[in-house]
Amino acid sequence: MTVNTVRNMLEKAARSVPEKVALTMGERKMSYAQLLENVDRIAAYLTSLSLPRGSRIGIYSNKSIDQVVAILAIMSTDYLFVPITRLLKAEQVKHIIDDAGIECIVTDRSKIGNIREIDFEGRIISYEACEESDVSFEEIYKCYPPSVECDLRSHANAAITYSFGSQGNPKGIVIDHRAFSDGARIVSAYLGLEESDIISGILSFNLDYGLNQIFVTLHTKATLAIHPFTLSSSFFDHIINDRVSVLPLMPIHITRIFDDDPHRIPHPEHLKHLRIITSSGGNVTPLMLKNIRTHFPDALFYSMHGLTEAFRSAYLDPSELSVRPHSIGKAIPDVELYIIDEEGNECKPGEIGELIHRGACIYRGYWNAPEESAKRFKSISILDKVIRPEGKLIDEIVVASGDFVYRDEEGYIYFVSRKDDMIKTRGFRVSPYEIESVVFKYLQSITECAVFSIPDDEIEEEIVMVYGAKEPIPVKEIVFELKKHLPNYMIPGQIFYRKSMPLKSLHGKEIDKEELRKEILKELA
Repeated sequence: MTVNTVRNMLEKAARSVPEKVALTMGERKMSYAQLLENVDRIAAYLTSLSLPRGSRIGIYSNKSIDQVVAILAIMSTDYLFVPITRLLKAEQVKHIIDDAGIECIVTDRSKIGNIREIDFEGRIISYEACEESDVSFEEIYKCYPPSVECDLRSHANAAITYSFGSQGNPKGIVIDHRAFSDGARIVSAYLGLEESDIISGILSFNLDYGLNQIFVTLHTKATLAIHPFTLSSSFFDHIINDRVSVLPLMPIHITRIFDDDPHRIPHPEHLKHLRIITSSGGNVTPLMLKNIRTHFPDALFYSMHGLTEAFRSAYLDPSELSVRPHSIGKAIPDVELYIIDEEGNECKPGEIGELIHRGACIYRGYWNAPEESAKRFKSISILDKVIRPEGKLIDEIVVASGDFVYRDEEGYIYFVSRKDDMIKTRGFRVSPYEIESVVFKYLQSITECAVFSIPDDEIEEEIVMVYGAKEPIPVKEIVFELKKHLPNYMIPGQIFYRKSMPLKSLHGKEIDKEELRKEILKELA
């Protein structure tokens, strides 16, 4: 076994601080020694199934300590784990099972009915004993010794994660052991995580950002406080009662936290133990930052930028937040970021080009989708006009992100648009992100905003804006404010209000603009 695995981090923590609490959820707690023992018993059972090397095992359940045990147990074998979002319905679960070729599923009582509904023919393992499963964790703990031989390699595949949008079937991305362990090591370093930290497990354990909560906990020998985010009131109870010091969030969570009655938010004095807040997966608006600063004045806020094909690319140091709040920052440790134009030339400061990620945290590719993989995973030769690797080596893989960005004179990077989102109107190229940024900055009662285009025979494309707020805002008021800050060709020709937005991911990561476009075209027809 190599050192670049999550399994290695677990073993080191269990040897170093065996009695320390590793996981907590409500009243239940589990020490590092207990965690390793439970992981080894489950891994020993999984190994006894004698499935072929590389077989896929799904995890379809609510968030719990048992779910973390299941994840680490599969990562202690030669199998791949496939997290299945708990919000998916039976037919969506079936698609992932069929696409990944899952032969065994770990689940809980609340989800086992969905699995039986699709006539799954593989083995079903439940956390609690029940008639519908083949075996339970309770039974495995009694019958299998905490002994498992781990012959893992860091370059071996560890997981396939699926991001399920509101339209079409999801694509799986393959992640190896090294990418997970590198992500834990790098994030722990630039955040300055410590053994004494209590890290919030508030994010879902189905995508890389949420999984990283587990892995940085192991790397730093900290404690992970698992919490199912339901109401803002329960969120603040979690922060206070669990003494959380590190809080990973997504922008949609920040909106939900402060969308309640502000009088119910605890006084900052009760939140002083929170020292780090991180955000990834979307645009952080000025209103979000204002609320964070007001209610968590002692916490350092890290805005981070990741890719579907690489865990993390950039972060903005908290000291720069007031200076350049719209920047995604600079490259994380062990990563180089380049910006190139369509001819492969390096862009000068202020010039917009595609972000290229080189170095750590790159994933393996899309599962069973070579054409999709070829669009993003490129030979380093695409950087020939920027760098020339010694010996003319060309087998290194980099990620062509599809993100349009630019760099300022001091090297800080700013996101402009996804490559496919740029709008062409009246002879100009318009970035939806630029319009959205102005909306969030000057129309702070707007909590959600999506700008995109629809076809127009006269001007090529018409700009459309759809927004969310507690109540509709007169269109004339919106246009009046936008005209103060944007040229006329960037003013949306159509503006619509929505009480709720369709999401591209069931985790609330990104607004589904394509679905909105279809809705608007139908309304205008």
